Amino acid sequence: MVSIIVPIYNSAQYLDRCIDSLINQTIKEIEIILVNDGSTDNSLSICRQWALKDRRIVVIEQENSGVSVARNRGLEISKGEFVLLLDSDDWFALNTIEIL
Repeated sequence: MVSIIVPIYNSAQYLDRCIDSLINQTIKEIEIILVNDGSTDNSLSICRQWALKDRRIVVIEQENSGVSVARNRGLEISKGEFVLLLDSDDWFALNTIEIL
């Protein structure tokens, strides 16, 4: 399994594209860890909505502590043999994990 950690801070306008690119990967054995780092926009509610749609998504909430702390928090709970990091305003091509 591959764990993908996405630290999130006020990126509501990009989240749907980011998360959609993850759930539609050609490799399906993935864990998607969304770490909301104290967002003040509706990023957290978007994450929660996606988690209701896909059981591979885990949502973590924390006070704003910075991207490094958010990534480390995701690493603490990740279960994958491999770990990928993706910023919340980016996305993967649909076969990125398969190619890697």
